[in-house]
Amino acid sequence: MKQSRALTYEEATHRIGRIWMLSAAALFLLVPVSVSIFYDAWPPIKLVGEGLLGVAPIFWTVGVIEAFTFIPMLGSGGSYLAFVTGNLTNLKVPCVLNALQAAKIDPGTEKAEAVSTMAVAVSSIVTTLIIALGVILLGSVQPILQSPALAPAFENILPALFGALAVVFVSKAWKIAIAPLVFMTALFIAVPSLAGSVGVLVPVGAALAMGAARILYKKNLL
Repeated sequence: MKQSRALTYEEATHRIGRIWMLSAAALFLLVPVSVSIFYDAWPPIKLVGEGLLGVAPIFWTVGVIEAFTFIPMLGSGGSYLAFVTGNLTNLKVPCVLNALQAAKIDPGTEKAEAVSTMAVAVSSIVTTLIIALGVILLGSVQPILQSPALAPAFENILPALFGALAVVFVSKAWKIAIAPLVFMTALFIAVPSLAGSVGVLVPVGAALAMGAARILYKKNLL
């Protein structure tokens, strides 16, 4: 009788990750389907199609872009967990980058795979606990959170988060950061409405950085 080969870490990660990704997708669809079955009220296909036509292409585009942009940083285990739990741009990716920086580990290595997975897991657990605490204390903290004094802080959470990370990573290779920084600054000043399309522009900045790095490398400036 032929014995089955033990799965490697990557093989086991991909198998478990696919199972949980499909399970999460099924759970996401289960709520509206259950409500429709219980009340025997199904939305017209035409209206569903019209709604999807307006938003789905944007989400599909951003989803594909995020997959190619973030997976090299998150690793396989971290990617599956991050894409299921969400909040990649403003939470999971910064947590992973900060963890790799603190551990002095380069992305793409086996150690980075383990560290990134743990960083995403801890981030997800902490987020869940904070949300649960917020729901419990919502009545008492809502007036404070909605106060005009805190409004500017909530509007600048994402820039502050990535600004802090940028100081660390840009200081390592500031020459590479010049091209994407100048281009994005000029672009957002010229077209302020693009501020809502940050997810689509992330790979543009990454491509500019890679192009600048290649040119500088060939000129022996790195």
